[in-house]
Amino acid sequence: MNDLDLLTAITVFVLSVLVGIEVISKVPATLHTPLMSGSNSVHGIVVVGAMLIAAESHTWLGYALAFVAMVFGAMNVVGGYVVTDRMLEMFKAKPQTRAADDKAEV
Repeated sequence: MNDLDLLTAITVFVLSVLVGIEVISKVPATLHTPLMSGSNSVHGIVVVGAMLIAAESHTWLGYALAFVAMVFGAMNVVGGYVVTDRMLEMFKAKPQTRAADDKAEV
């Protein structure tokens, strides 16, 4: 990797951080959790990137970093779906008990 590639990579990283901060700061608090739980699945890209790093790496440090990235990415993907499932459970109708039905008939 030459200096120009490194400078380009750092520039893209810094710009993506700034755009991410700007976009997230505009989201109201009531929408933050639903949006984040869905967008956490985007970390699947992190898992794929970690697999590519592991495939290209030939050192123990590269393998270790790829493993850590895969673990964190997978945890975030699963966590996003767990949060989404818990939120959807809040909107389901509660099953009525037989005792409540008996009182309604009287």
